[in-house]
Amino acid sequence: MASKLSSADVEVVHDDEYKGHAHHAEASAATAREHQLSFRDSLRLYPKAIGFSLLFSTAIIMEGYDLALIGSFYGYQPFKNRYGNESDGEGGKVVSADWQTYIQVGGMCGQIIGLYLNGWVSDAIGYKKSMILSQMLMIAFIFIVFFAKNIEMILAGQILLGIPWGVFQTLTLAYASDVAPVVLRPYLTAYVNLCWVIGQLISAGVLRGFLNMDSEWSYRIPFAIQWVWPPFIIFGTLFAPESPWWLVRQGRHADAKQAVLKLVSPQPDLEFDADAQVAMIHATNELEKATSAGTNYWHCFMRTDLRRTEIASITYIAQATCGSVLMGYSVQFYERAGLNPNSSFTLNIVQYAVGAVGVILSWFLMAKLGRRTLYIGGTCVLFIILIVVGGLGFADSSKPGPSWAIGSLLIFYTFIYDMAVGPVCYTIVAEIPSTRLKAKTIVLARNFNNMAGLVNNTLMPRMLGVNSWNWGAKTGLFWAAFCLLIMIWAYFRLPEPKDRTYGELDVLFEHKVSARKFATTRVDQFGDDKGAVEVDAHAK
Repeated sequence: MASKLSSADVEVVHDDEYKGHAHHAEASAATAREHQLSFRDSLRLYPKAIGFSLLFSTAIIMEGYDLALIGSFYGYQPFKNRYGNESDGEGGKVVSADWQTYIQVGGMCGQIIGLYLNGWVSDAIGYKKSMILSQMLMIAFIFIVFFAKNIEMILAGQILLGIPWGVFQTLTLAYASDVAPVVLRPYLTAYVNLCWVIGQLISAGVLRGFLNMDSEWSYRIPFAIQWVWPPFIIFGTLFAPESPWWLVRQGRHADAKQAVLKLVSPQPDLEFDADAQVAMIHATNELEKATSAGTNYWHCFMRTDLRRTEIASITYIAQATCGSVLMGYSVQFYERAGLNPNSSFTLNIVQYAVGAVGVILSWFLMAKLGRRTLYIGGTCVLFIILIVVGGLGFADSSKPGPSWAIGSLLIFYTFIYDMAVGPVCYTIVAEIPSTRLKAKTIVLARNFNNMAGLVNNTLMPRMLGVNSWNWGAKTGLFWAAFCLLIMIWAYFRLPEPKDRTYGELDVLFEHKVSARKFATTRVDQFGDDKGAVEVDAHAK
C-alpha cells in the first residue's frame, strides 16, 4: 500500500482510505522514524523543507527592518523638517511625543488586526495564498509612507502596514513548525527570532549609512528599500508546497502527500514513506478532533487547549515583561557616559550582532538542554543582571563609570536574552498548541505580547524621563521583579516539548501530565483512542 519516496510516480491516495482508525500501523512507524532521524540525516532528507521555511521567515527580516525604521527617523533632521509638528525652541521642528505615540500605537493596532485576520484567513485559504496576499498588500501600502505629504499620512501608512506585519508574525512560525521534522523544529522556529535581529541589524546599517545625508532621500531611500523584499518572497512562495497539515485538515490527503514529497529529497540510505507521513498527520488530526472542542478562537480557552493557550501566551508575554525593553536604552547610557552619537550608533549595531550570536548558540543549547531548562536558566541569569543594573542606579550618576557598566551589562543582557528567552519563546509557541488551533493560539499569544508592548511603551518614557519619574537604571529592579515571577511560573507550568511529535504532545496534555514530568513520561499515541502514558513516579 505505502509508496516509497524513490518511486517515480506519486500514488493517488483517496481521502476515505485514511478515515477511522486505519493506517495506525503506518502512522506509528512514521512516528518512530521521526524519533530515529538524526540531525545530520534530517539535513540530507529535508533540505527543501529548510529552504522553504527560511523563505517564509524572510518576511520577518523585512518586518524587523521596517519596524526599526520609523523610530530612528525621529532623530533625522530632514524627517523632522518635513513632518515635524512642534518647534524645538531653536527655530527647528520636531515630531511631538504625542504623534510619536500615535504612530507607534497605530502600527501595533494594525498588527493586532492583521493577527486576528490571519487566524481566519490562513485556515480558510492556506499559508501560501495568505503569504502572497500579504506581500501584495505590503507593496501597495509602502507607497503611502514613501510619498507621505504629512505626518497624518505616515500614521495611516503605519496602521495599514501593520496588517500584513501581523500576518507575518503568525504565518512564518506556523509554517516553519508544520514543515519541519521533530529534530529540526527548534532550529527553524528559533530562526524566526534571528530574523528579527537580522532585520534590525540591516536597518541599523542602512540608517548609519544615511546618517549624514541632509536631503529628504535620507529617509525616502530607507522606505523604498522595503520594496526589495516582497517580489522575491512572492516568487519563492509560488514554488513552495502548502503545509501538509493544513491540507489534511481540509481533507485533501492526496495533495498533502504531494506536499510532503516536495519537502524532501530522496536518499538511498534513508527510509521515508510519504503515505505513512500523511497517515501520521491524519492520526494526529483525528486525535485532536476527539479531544478538542473546535477550531474557533473561543475554543482556545476550552478543555486541554486552555492550558496550551496559557503556556503559549505567558511565554510570549514574558518576552515583553522580562526587562527586554531596556535593551533599546543601552546606547542612551553610553551617551550619558560621554560617547559621541556616531559611536553610539555603531555600538547599537554591535548590540544587534551580539544578539544574533546568541540566537545561533541557542539552537545548539536547545538541542542539548531542551526548551524548559534553557528558558528557566536564561530567566535566572536575566534576573541577576537586572538586579545589578538596578543597584548601579543608586551610584553617583555624575561619574561615567556606572553608565559604562550599565550600558555594557545591557549588551550582555541582549546576548543572554537572544540565547534563551527570545528564541525559546518562538519554539515553545510553535510546538505547544494543537495543530488544529495552532494559528489561532499563536495569534492570541502574539497579541498578548503586543498588548504588553503597548504598556511598556507607555511606562518606559516615564520611568527614564528626567522630567517624569526619573528612575534611570533603577528601572532594572522593577523588571527584575517580573523576571522572578516568570521564572517561578516557568518552573511549575512550562513543559518540555523536546523530541515530541505533535501527536505525543496531544496525549500528554490530554492526560494532564505535570509540566515537570513531560520529559520523562513515556507516551504511546496509538495505545488507546486518546493515547496512553506512563508517568515516571520518581521524576521531580
